[in-house]
Amino acid sequence: MKIAVWHNLPSGGAKRALWNHVSGLLKLGHAMEAWCPETADKNYLPLSTLCPEHSLPLQPSPYKKAPKLFGWVADARQMRARIAAMRTHTLAAAAEIDRGGFDIVLVNSCVNLIVSPIGRYLKTPRVLYLQEPNRQYYEALDESPWAGPPPRPEEASASIARLTLNSLKRQHGRLPMREEYDNIRHYDRVLANSFFSRESILRAYGQESEVCYLGVDTDFFKPTNEAIEKYVIGLGSLNRHKGAKLAIQALALVPPAQRPKLLWIGNYAGDTNAAELAGLAKQAGVELEVKIMVKDAELISCLSRATAMIYSSRLEPFGLAPLEANACGTPVIALAEGGVRESIVPGENGLLAPNARPETVAAAIGQILTNPQLAAQLRSRARAAVLARWKNSDAVERLEAALRNTLESIAARRPN
Repeated sequence: MKIAVWHNLPSGGAKRALWNHVSGLLKLGHAMEAWCPETADKNYLPLSTLCPEHSLPLQPSPYKKAPKLFGWVADARQMRARIAAMRTHTLAAAAEIDRGGFDIVLVNSCVNLIVSPIGRYLKTPRVLYLQEPNRQYYEALDESPWAGPPPRPEEASASIARLTLNSLKRQHGRLPMREEYDNIRHYDRVLANSFFSRESILRAYGQESEVCYLGVDTDFFKPTNEAIEKYVIGLGSLNRHKGAKLAIQALALVPPAQRPKLLWIGNYAGDTNAAELAGLAKQAGVELEVKIMVKDAELISCLSRATAMIYSSRLEPFGLAPLEANACGTPVIALAEGGVRESIVPGENGLLAPNARPETVAAAIGQILTNPQLAAQLRSRARAAVLARWKNSDAVERLEAALRNTLESIAARRPN
């Protein structure tokens, strides 16, 4: 097949998943080219090292955030400008792709609009691989975005100012929701990375999708055979839903004599979150080390030497990081929620904490720290679990089959 790819992904698991897909499809002999906005991150796993990659303009929004009440007015105008700019970009990209004689287009998520509008404009058959819906609108982890700001004590509970502000805030959220809801209906097939994500997509957009599991490059992620050290590793940005705070709180409940260091590796960190976590760790007596944007060789070494991975992300759609740790021979302690329940089998490649209370996560950590036989058993089985069910070569074959099935289904619907 001749396959075009469109993406606008930041650094992180979704970009690595795309990299794995493209490299795997190329190994199977498919011809591939990629398109992206010129604003896309081209430093992290650049597709240009695998295949031709075309960067097209994406105009930035001309509006800036204004303070207080007028901030939501400006935000709504900015969102409209972002949507218009993305439509302009994808219209141009679709035209180039359609002229290229491709059999099919593999569309990935967008950092600006999770569901790209490119499907509206493509004449070529198109498949959307959607890692997750737009979480900020469909999963309120701390506070619902639709609740509006909390009232000040001196305000009446239903003051005109509050009602107006809440209305503007909801309008700001409804704009991308409406756009994504309409965009997703312009694809021939939607693929999800887990059954949890499939259900999330159905709840968010009322759209059917099919599970096409991801995989790990086990030739790349593999044990370094270095000595195991006394630390647990966390992997992910320092955003709140990645759970670094929970990891610190849980480790604080481990007896000091047993307590390992927490090594947290992320692709970016906001100054506020980093300072807050450093202060929390110091107060709790937890040794915390944060590393940002490490090279892959160092990441693999850190995974291999860790006592365990603590995967405290909330409602993670799939969770590629735990399987990467497993591929390096490292067991995983994760929350029994999201897509992780489909990849981590308790007693085989890790443990699942039944809830996100610090004491529950601490108990799971304690099982590995105080039971050398269990720790050795999990470590010996972790990589075998990935080799049996989660190899990237198998994931690419699943994706290839989905692309072929899409073309066959379209051909079958055409009139003779």
